[in-house]
Amino acid sequence: MLRFTALLCLGASASATQFSQEHIDGLLELGAPNLAKFIQRANTDPKSVYDDIVNSPLSTILPVLPLPLNAPPAPPSAPAPPLVVAHGMGDSCFNKGMKQITAEGGKRVNAYSVCIPTGNNDIEDTINGFLLNLDKSIDVFAAKIRNDTMLKDGFNAFSLSQGGLLIRGYIQKYNDPPVLNFLAGWPIVMGVAGFPHCPPGGKLLGPVCSMITEALGSIAYDKLIQDILFQANMFRDPTKVNNTQYKANSMLADLNNVGLTKNASYATNFNKVKKWIMIRGLKDTMVWPNQGEWWELPNEDPALWNKDQAIEPMNTTSLYKNNNFGLATADAAGKIVYESSPGDHMQFTMEQFYAWCDKYLCATCN
Repeated sequence: MLRFTALLCLGASASATQFSQEHIDGLLELGAPNLAKFIQRANTDPKSVYDDIVNSPLSTILPVLPLPLNAPPAPPSAPAPPLVVAHGMGDSCFNKGMKQITAEGGKRVNAYSVCIPTGNNDIEDTINGFLLNLDKSIDVFAAKIRNDTMLKDGFNAFSLSQGGLLIRGYIQKYNDPPVLNFLAGWPIVMGVAGFPHCPPGGKLLGPVCSMITEALGSIAYDKLIQDILFQANMFRDPTKVNNTQYKANSMLADLNNVGLTKNASYATNFNKVKKWIMIRGLKDTMVWPNQGEWWELPNEDPALWNKDQAIEPMNTTSLYKNNNFGLATADAAGKIVYESSPGDHMQFTMEQFYAWCDKYLCATCN
């Protein structure tokens, strides 16, 4: 029997993070008054912060997609492994679009399917995408997965945007129960070198962009900023990757295994996944550079940014050459697979989603 659910409210207690006066005072001392005001409002008026987030140019909220009238039928299949879904920035497992894609994915491959939130309701889940840092989000995500007995033998995963970094983190830090195949849609797996929809000095930034551009300047790798802001955790300034502060405090540096402390299990867990299916938006304006959705990186030499060498192919990056977290090993084993969509960030149709499900998530796939 086909079983699916659109959200999971059991497991680890997840709620909107509460910040202390010490956090607020620390941010003011750092010169981040906009972020201080933002987290103070999150404490006292979370609904207003939620409204700011969903109306921000950074939000990647999945709409309800039209169902095709003449979609090819799903190939006959035994029940597939369960499907776990992770949403993007500003979105929530409680939204209609995420409920729909979770249910349709499960129906398409004949599997139990579930979207895993890091908050217990729409407001908490949305705010936590900004103010529950990457490490804490991974821990909550892992606890909820372990609490769901339907997932105990492993599962396939599908992510959108920021959810790609969350699932990557789960794989490297936990992967128990294991991810079998990972369909990563427009994923921020390699971080971002900038937030194009919130340009520094831009007009009419609004409260979300204002605190993002403020926090991701010279203080981006301060421990307090990294402990608070998920977007700081995914920020990778190519000119600062050799700085001690980046290596000591960046949660992305830790996942890339270039931090001050190394973890051999990251590469082991990374390579337990059968397939990493990377979907890149060829005209993606949300993720910069969008080649990062295929494990590429901006060159660490700014002198090359306006030349053909601005973006390094995956196999020329230092992370690949040094095999810091097992990317080269996975690539040599044929585990890295590339797909694309022709448009902007998360612009896809249900027909495309069905095709990816049929190809990579069915019972007999891989």
